[in-house]
This record gives sequence, C-alpha cells and structure tokens, in this order.
Amino acid sequence: MCGIYGMVSVSGGGLSKPEMLDRMGTRLRHRGPDHHGTAIHPNAAVGAERLRVIDLTPAGDQPFAASHGQVLLAVNGAIYNAPALRRRYRDFEFQSQSDSETVLPLYLDRGHAGLADLDGMFAIAIYDGRVGELILARDRAGEKPLFYRHVGDEIWFASEVQALLDYTPRFSSLDSWAIRDFLTLGYVTEPRTIFRDVNKVGAGSVESFGRNQHRVLQYWDCDSAVGETVSPVDAVEQLEQLLIRAVAKQLTADVPVGVFTSGGVDSSLLTALAVNTLGNDRVQTFSVGFTQRRYDENPHARRMAECFNTRHVEVKATETALSEALQVIVERVAEPVADPAILPTYLLARATRDHVTVVLSGEGADELFGGYPTYLGHRAAAMYQRLPAAARRALALAINAVPASKQGKVPLEYLLKRFVASAELELAPRHIDWFGTGLRADCWQEEFCPEYEAPAFPRGANDIDRASLFDFRTYLRDNLLTKIDRATMLASLESRAPYLDSKVVEFALALDTSLKIRGTTTKWLLKQVASRWLPRSTVKRKKRGLSVPISQWLNGGLKPDVDRLLAPDRIDRLGLLHGAKVQQLVTEHRGGNVNHSRALWPLLMLEYWIERWAPED
Repeated sequence: MCGIYGMVSVSGGGLSKPEMLDRMGTRLRHRGPDHHGTAIHPNAAVGAERLRVIDLTPAGDQPFAASHGQVLLAVNGAIYNAPALRRRYRDFEFQSQSDSETVLPLYLDRGHAGLADLDGMFAIAIYDGRVGELILARDRAGEKPLFYRHVGDEIWFASEVQALLDYTPRFSSLDSWAIRDFLTLGYVTEPRTIFRDVNKVGAGSVESFGRNQHRVLQYWDCDSAVGETVSPVDAVEQLEQLLIRAVAKQLTADVPVGVFTSGGVDSSLLTALAVNTLGNDRVQTFSVGFTQRRYDENPHARRMAECFNTRHVEVKATETALSEALQVIVERVAEPVADPAILPTYLLARATRDHVTVVLSGEGADELFGGYPTYLGHRAAAMYQRLPAAARRALALAINAVPASKQGKVPLEYLLKRFVASAELELAPRHIDWFGTGLRADCWQEEFCPEYEAPAFPRGANDIDRASLFDFRTYLRDNLLTKIDRATMLASLESRAPYLDSKVVEFALALDTSLKIRGTTTKWLLKQVASRWLPRSTVKRKKRGLSVPISQWLNGGLKPDVDRLLAPDRIDRLGLLHGAKVQQLVTEHRGGNVNHSRALWPLLMLEYWIERWAPED
C-alpha cells in the first residue's frame, strides 16, 4: 500500500516545478509512513510513500525502475496474482519479493494492455521514457484512487486530491455539476471531482498520455457480465469456494492482518473464513459502536468474536470522539465526503492500526448479492403502481399522517413515507430519491445547472438488476470505497475487500436475480453460504449497517456550526440553493417532526469543505 504521485512533461520538455514533488509526498505520507522514495527522469518525476506489507525490506521500496531507468513504476495497492506473474516471468531479474514489482515485467512484455492481466486492488503509474508516455490505471472495482490534472503541458497525478493542489484553490475552480452530484447523490461520480480541473482515472481503465494524445482503454466494465444458468445448489458450492479462495489471497501479508466486523452476515462470514485460513490465534477482529444503544453494533460483534475465539478490540464512538474525527476528515481530506460513516470508520481504523497493518472489510456484498432493502422497495413499487389511483391516494394520506418516530435507527414510519413519496416515479428517479440525499427540488435555484442529469441507469432484465448494477458502479465506487480508503489510509492502515475479488465479482454479476432476492429475503445466496459457517441467529439477523446518530447531533453539539454554515445569507452566497428553503429544512428538523438529516448532512459537509479547501475571494 502506498501513496503514489508524480509529474510528467508530455511535450518532452523539462518539468516546470520539480520542487513540488517533495511537497506532494508530504501530503500523502499518511498513506505510506515507512519509506519516502522518488525517481527522476529528465521529463518526469515519480514518487511513492510506502506502507510495507509484503517484503518489509528496503528492496521492496518504490518507485521501481527498468530499462536503464527509462521505465518508472509506482503502485498503490496489492497484486494478488503476483506469485503467478513471478512464475510467468522467472527470467526477469527481480530486485525484491514485492508484489508490486511484478507489474514491471508484465508491462515490458505486453505494454499497457497487459495491465488487464492483473488481479488485485491497485492504482498504477508508469512512465515510459522510451516513448515519452505516462500510463495511469485502476483496478476493476475502483478500490484504489488515482487523480490527475493538467498543469501547462504536464500531467500531475496522485493518490489523493490534496497532493495536486499547489495553490489555494478559488471558489470559481469548483465544478458545479459535481456539486449537484454531491448534493443529490451524496458523492461525485467519476471521472469528475469537486474541482473542475482535477479528474479521476476510471475504475477498470488504463489512461495514457503522450505528446498531443490522451487515450482511455476500458479493460473491464461491469455492464459486460454475461448471465449463466446455474442451479441454486451449484451456485452455493461455487460461491463458497470463490470466497474461500478470495479471503485466502487477501490474507497474504508479511504483517499482522485483522477483520472489521459488525456482527452482521458479511463481516462475520469474512471472520469465519479468515479463521479457517489462518487459525483463530492469528486473526484479530475490530468493531465500533455508539453510546446510543440502538446504534451500537459492538455487542453483536463481540458475540461473533467469542464464537470464533478471536482477539477482539472494541471502539466507542462518543460524540467527543466523532467531533475529533470530523475535524480530521475536514482538515486532511480534500474532497467533501457526505457519508457520516467515515467518522466512526476513521476512529475504528486508528485503533486498529495499533494492532495490525492490514484489515479485511465487507464492501461490495450488498451491491453484488442484493442486500439493500431498496431493492425490495422497487418490487413493491411495481405492485403499488397497479393499485387504483384512489387507493394510492388514500394509502399515502394515511401513511403521511403517522407522527414521526424516534425509535430505531431507521423507523418503519420513515421508510413508508419515503416509499409513498416516490413509488409512482420511474425507476431511475425513484432509486435516486430513495438512495440519495433527499434534498428537496424546491431548494435549488432554478437557473443552477438546468442541464444537469443524474448518472445514466444501466440496462438490465429487471428493476432489481438495474438498480444493483447502478449501485455497484456509482454508490459503491464513488462513496463506499472512497470512505473506506480515506478513513483507513489516514491511519496508515491497508483495507482489503474480499467480496470485490475479481472472480467473485464476475460470478455475482452474472447471477440471476432469483438467487439474490427470494420473497422478502435479501442476499439469499450469500446467506446460504453463510449458514454453513455462522450461527443461524446471525444469518437471520436484520440488516443494520454502520449508521451514525447525526439527527440528534445536528440539533445538539453541531448546532452552532449548523447555524453558522447553513445560515440563509451564506447559502444564498453559494449561488446554488435558496437560503430560505434550506433554513426551512433546519427549522423543521429542529422541531423534531421531520428528520432532514439525510439532506442537511451533505450540505453541512460541503460547507465545512469549502471553508477549509476552497474559500471564496
């Protein structure tokens, strides 16, 4: 795991600001505190901040070089098929046992097309001075980030945005479409970023830059999965074996490895498979909980740890601790992150780093195997739409008349109101309304982004397939994986996601919907596998997820910041929303009759971020 960065003159001239390389490295040192390395070419400079995971000796430090220093390589992530590549290129003079170095002979043999042979989570930068070309690539799911920007005739790239900001950005440099994305969806979809002149390298793609050319090769696309007819019995057997192999691959490390667990199906199954591979004496588990009992996952995680006899560490996310995490995220992450779960995740990662260097986490299971209740909602919406109009109106009136509930993390009353508000919409706007921020349409200034369109929905056999594929390529990629990467790397902790193993992903994307959702049971196939390894009570336990009690926090400890940052005159000055309409949301939320935290939190995070990273002139 590393933070990688650099600058390349694609015109073949010298670099304009070579002194910025060390500053870029300093801004990424949290991603790799074990070694700072640079490689200099007349037309390029490449750097890496290394977190030593495989081959802990200096021989594995980056960047790597070949062809008499003409080819430079920096890799962030893990190459799981490195042993196979070493066997394929046994005649190559490897300098280390590092998995990252195996990319070099592959590239020298097959060029950037060979990067499609890699199995892993990675962001890769290669400068080939023989042809004056920069190659940037990311893994299929988009686990590892990589950004770039044009600086004159140079391309600057880095693992995180702040390394590319060599000046205090002006408010005018923000991308208004990206802001609309953020306040509608809760994240910015690739290739955009919040900055107009900074782009993300696309997941599953290789981008090359040379003199007067920029090419994009999409070597993998989740839309290309082809379904196969497979019986339920065979599907269970195949998935179990795929997950066993995926976990075993991702446990490979020369440092201690642990598992993030909530006591739910996804993380508990990873724990079971990790113990199966390494033994319980070599597996540590980690969980985070809250002082509010209905949000606290620690008791469930503790029972799983006791079941598998792992060494277990619990973290408590108090309001004071969450406030500290909020300050760290705003100060050190140059992208606004709307998912409040980044706060407890950072607290968990910071505590975990005291014990291990690598941790497994459960990202991807819900999107791949049909885990969100939203998917059941789409099925129910089809039935709702078939009701007579009078019946729909009567049902909506009855549901909206139910008083707001403060019981549970997501009260049934809240879900029903969200359902009837959007059930008559087409699939795409309905899904975005249910899964997005829920910011009301009348909050937007009419002239702002009139051409804005939400990301296109994929084609598919049915609504559930289409919605889950949309979530895989947007919500997972641009929100959940961003959250886990930034939160863990701030603590110099490497996070790996076995459910995003390439073989598991391709298998899951090709499954028939009936193997994912049956009746009202979500993740049916995954639960069939889990039932072989976990107690029945865990498999049957209702999905909860890592929820943060922000509703009360907005009215409590964060009230002064809400009043300051969401004040009508400040919102009006932003030029995107109506200050009076936003104030109405705040007032209704304060009254306790409506929970607007889903809409207010992203807006608050945007304002925090603007204040820190893009202050107005």
